[in-house]
Amino acid sequence: MSGALSGLLVADFSRVLAGPYCTMLLADLGADVVKVERPGTGDDTRAWGPPYAPSGEATYFLGVNRNKRSIALDLRADAEVARALAARADVLVENFKPGTMDRLGLGYEALRALNPGLVYCSITGFGAGAGAELPGYDLIAQAVGGLMSVTGEPGGPGTKAGVALVDVITGLHAALGILAALRHRDHTGQGGRLGGGLGGDASEQAPEGAGQRVEVSLLSSLLSALTNHASAYAAAGVVPQAMGNRHPSIVPYEVFRAADRPIVIAAGNDRQYRALCLALDRQDLADDPRHATNAARVAARDTLVPELNAALAGRTADEWFERLTAAGVPCGPINDLAAAFALADDLGLEPSVELGGAGQVANPIRLSATPPSYHRPPPALGQDDAWVREILRQ
Repeated sequence: MSGALSGLLVADFSRVLAGPYCTMLLADLGADVVKVERPGTGDDTRAWGPPYAPSGEATYFLGVNRNKRSIALDLRADAEVARALAARADVLVENFKPGTMDRLGLGYEALRALNPGLVYCSITGFGAGAGAELPGYDLIAQAVGGLMSVTGEPGGPGTKAGVALVDVITGLHAALGILAALRHRDHTGQGGRLGGGLGGDASEQAPEGAGQRVEVSLLSSLLSALTNHASAYAAAGVVPQAMGNRHPSIVPYEVFRAADRPIVIAAGNDRQYRALCLALDRQDLADDPRHATNAARVAARDTLVPELNAALAGRTADEWFERLTAAGVPCGPINDLAAAFALADDLGLEPSVELGGAGQVANPIRLSATPPSYHRPPPALGQDDAWVREILRQ
């Protein structure tokens, strides 16, 4: 299948979430991804269920491994096969504990000598220095990286995000770093292989390469993703605290109570606030000088929010969604995932695709000329062993 990244071979030595999510995004865009798995059990997420798809496979694994080939390798006994794959690859992604790939003879320096054009991406929990021994689990990163301290109710013990958000953010950063490194390689004219994907000619290796190492960590990615909270500390020394569903710097911007269920309202400027008040038939709140600016509304939060809740109690969340949206006020009910997918369908966003008899969440990137494609269901463990090994012998 053609795509923006067609002709690129990715050797995927990663497992669980951050690395596989990164490589799936690259595969969706046309890269040829070979997933290297542990013989017998494969990627840990193959066993992370329930829930399971009708095929009996864990939906966790299915969600981040489409468009890939699978080869089962014992990285000690099959070291030469692993090195042969790396020698052919444009990109290698790994998320082993720092030092593991070096001990296996698959570290960056060893493979750089073998393949100078290789873009080698290492994903760690806390870097390869003093944090190398810390376990790289998303929950740990959410805890020690500050995310849980700003999530949940005030005074509470801290709450994790409902998804492994740090892994996903790190996978996105890894994909971005890889694309930047490939752009540099292309720009210098010192790329790696000149062939097309795994089926390319192994002899077409440039004598000089401009590959490089890409390093991302869960902790650094999280601190970047904390954006306004992290900036509050870095720029002003302010340590943000959990505020439930409230925003520290914007009012009204939180969860409110409609007649039947909660609704989120996010009035981010004075015009939207005034439109909200008029839609609520509360011109008095719009004209009150205590609410004239966002900073004033933040100061008056404890008296303003109860007034807004009282006004919202007269209609259902769906009624307010329609009325406030028509007035230009950002808002929405709190949907479960079924309702969220239904909304995306109604908006024409095509949020899911069928692949191999199972539903898949669609790649969110839209490209007019080289859109993502869905051509290979998540592989069975080692299903491409014979084919990949034969190609690597050529």
